[in-house]
Amino acid sequence: MYHSNIQTHRKDFPILQRSIYDKPFVYLDNAATTQKPDVVVEKIRNGYYSVNANIHRGVHFLSRAATEAHEEARRTVQRFIHARTPGEIIFTRGATEAINLVASCFADAFLEEGDEVILSEMEHHANIVPWQIQAARRKIALRIVPINDKGELCLDDYRRLFSPRTRLVALAHVSNVLGTVNPAEELIAIAHSHDVPVLLDGAQAVPHMHIDVEQLDVDFYVFSSHKIYGPTGIGVLYGKERWLDAFPPYQGGGEMIASVSFEKTVFNELPFKFEAGTPDYIGSTAFAEALRYVEKVGIDAIAAYEQELLDYATAKLRALDAPIRIFGEASHKSAVLSFLIDGIHPYDTGMLLDRLGIAVRTGHHCAQPLMKVLGIEGTVRASFAFYNTRDEIDALSNSLQQVVKMFVRK
Repeated sequence: MYHSNIQTHRKDFPILQRSIYDKPFVYLDNAATTQKPDVVVEKIRNGYYSVNANIHRGVHFLSRAATEAHEEARRTVQRFIHARTPGEIIFTRGATEAINLVASCFADAFLEEGDEVILSEMEHHANIVPWQIQAARRKIALRIVPINDKGELCLDDYRRLFSPRTRLVALAHVSNVLGTVNPAEELIAIAHSHDVPVLLDGAQAVPHMHIDVEQLDVDFYVFSSHKIYGPTGIGVLYGKERWLDAFPPYQGGGEMIASVSFEKTVFNELPFKFEAGTPDYIGSTAFAEALRYVEKVGIDAIAAYEQELLDYATAKLRALDAPIRIFGEASHKSAVLSFLIDGIHPYDTGMLLDRLGIAVRTGHHCAQPLMKVLGIEGTVRASFAFYNTRDEIDALSNSLQQVVKMFVRK
């Protein structure tokens, strides 16, 4: 049983043992970034101390060892999301850069004035702004899927948005605010029935559920290492080979070329065509170590346990002696709980929780269009990982009750 291992797993994350303001540290900001286990930090340390050398072109021992470690990391990612080949795995600086890469390259190759891209009201800014940039440059139109009162995509409206000018769908797999798990397979099947490719932003999905890109039949899938217990500054673009082959390069420089002369440049094969410059080969190996750690814990066990935490936390918040509004009540949710307590600004709530040793996120969560739809400026967001406990949720609930009493006294 996973529950019997929770304290053992928590020991793998030294930061969870510290105190904040002389209070036990309760970290509930996992949707922003996750904490890192010992094995990941040790992988970074060992990388710099034992195999640090620039990769791919060196013939000496360290360069060859670093190259193999980097490419094995790519194969680890491939296996983790069940991609067909390692060449479909592009290392980027994160999900944001991966979306920008697709937006830029897809626009260069396929978009013309009057074409349309479908987004949704629940998107993170990282899956809005790159498309707005292309809309301004190329005079394309952005079509927006609305959400219902539960925070779910309106599928009938989604179907109606398709037109002969629709060229791409770009949607969150899981909302970082609402926790809504969108019906990815159905969304993709609908788009493919119109011969339209789909990009899924998987930043909030990969840490919490099993992802099989071949089963989904998704054309592009992006996610970040730091949200799945790995280092910051590295992430992944998965793309079907036929699309990536058709794309022009995103950046120019070393590594992404086969040959260069002043008359002509021949670009490298996949995946190197999109990895200009020296890659983060230390980060990639630590990223792979994080994925292996998750595999050891078990992604299905993680998903089941986090669902228990979410259900428990939702019930605890609803039992508070205060008027509370929870945003996102989809029938299929991930481990995110966004809420407001009537009469208390989310920033005040977050600041007071911090003084009680509890880390949550407050604000618009890089989803200002969604906040406008909801008619609010921001929320308090508690987000869970497999190292969180019911005791920590009790601490959150008790602390929120203290916050309520402080404001009632005023």
